[in-house]
Amino acid sequence: MDLPLTSRTLALAAVSCLAMALSGCSESPSDAAFNAKVRAYLLAHPEVLREAMTKLEENDRAATAKAALAAIKANRAAIERDPRDFVANPRGTITVTEFYDYNCGYCKTISPQVVALIRENPDVRFVFKEFHIFQEPSSLRGARAALLSRPSGRYLQVHQQMMAQKPLQPAQVDAILRANGIDPGPLDNPAAMVAIDRQLADIQALAAKLHLDGTPGFIIGDTLVPGADMDAVRAAIAQARARR
Repeated sequence: MDLPLTSRTLALAAVSCLAMALSGCSESPSDAAFNAKVRAYLLAHPEVLREAMTKLEENDRAATAKAALAAIKANRAAIERDPRDFVANPRGTITVTEFYDYNCGYCKTISPQVVALIRENPDVRFVFKEFHIFQEPSSLRGARAALLSRPSGRYLQVHQQMMAQKPLQPAQVDAILRANGIDPGPLDNPAAMVAIDRQLADIQALAAKLHLDGTPGFIIGDTLVPGADMDAVRAAIAQARARR
């Protein structure tokens, strides 16, 4: 999963701060003696810091999962039923929503598996969310181009071709549109992009509510699958089938 900042880094920083605080000096002799003992213990047993860091990460994941579940339930319609999104297998009874960026290496790696899942499972209604998380010109241009292609009926082809570019360049975005019979001109016309940019802003806001800070991210029912874990996606789909 591509992440701007990992919770592990934050946890490690927190544990380090704790260790420094416990080993610090105090004007009170009794506090100084206690701190010295704690410092000696930590130096003799550094694995305690690792255990503390692991516990912090577990607590962070649990809190994030709880918040994400509440957000999924509160934003179900926006996640699954925004009429502006492209949907593959629209009559499917199980909905999978993916948030991705065209410059996300993991998104590119699993893209063929995503397409195969769609083709092999007609009961899976697959929602595409253009979540341009990277500050790359081609990320935004790619997201705009994908939505621009939707009325032409060539969305999935454009999507696959942009995912296949490693990395995706702005000129390639335009070339892919032209190859699919779509004029890329509107991409450079702010007035023509008003509706598309509003949709992209709504997706950004939705991702923030869901605590999605990396790509790809999948939502199946009440299950959030962060990262390129297609086994977990398939397992969530199987669970959804079993419930039905």
